[in-house]
Amino acid sequence: MKKGLFFLIPVFYLYSSSIIAATYNTEPKIFVQELVDDAVKSLSDKSLTEEEKNEAIEKIALENVDIKALGLYTLGKIRKDLDENTMNKYQELFQRYFLKSLTSRLTDYSSQKFEVFDSEQKSSNYTIVNSKINESLKSPEIKIDWRIYTKNPQKPLIRDLIVEGLSLARTQKEEFASILNSNKNDVNALINKLQEFVSK
Repeated sequence: MKKGLFFLIPVFYLYSSSIIAATYNTEPKIFVQELVDDAVKSLSDKSLTEEEKNEAIEKIALENVDIKALGLYTLGKIRKDLDENTMNKYQELFQRYFLKSLTSRLTDYSSQKFEVFDSEQKSSNYTIVNSKINESLKSPEIKIDWRIYTKNPQKPLIRDLIVEGLSLARTQKEEFASILNSNKNDVNALINKLQEFVSK
């Protein structure tokens, strides 16, 4: 599952300084910037324990990332063939997988400056927000485009990140497809992989 974890690395910014989720601006560009600003403030707060930071991360991700939609997309066409119980089990494990992967990578880029510099409304449902992590001594500049779902204009949600032109949702989908293809499309093989990861 190492490749799949790449899907979650750039989402390290999505948490707040308290367990109660913050209310962010509904304009996508400002929405992303406020999330990042809040995250940087929280990450530098030495009064918070690691457990408190993890709880805050999970809360903000649940509020602002469309984890259910990501889970369905990354599962692929096989989702149409699953019964309700199996789907519910998969969605529960995917959410735990997502959150655990997210919280395990918070400090990777914490000292680097993040900048939102542009946005483009693609449709009534989607806006792409352009941002970058500025170059540092540890790593080069990284361009990140945020795919923001705005069907409900009062509640924007993160649906994908495109890092240096690579869709992370698509990367995750391809990894899951590889696992399924190697196991005759038995979804239980994928569920077991997710279970192994969240149980570590």
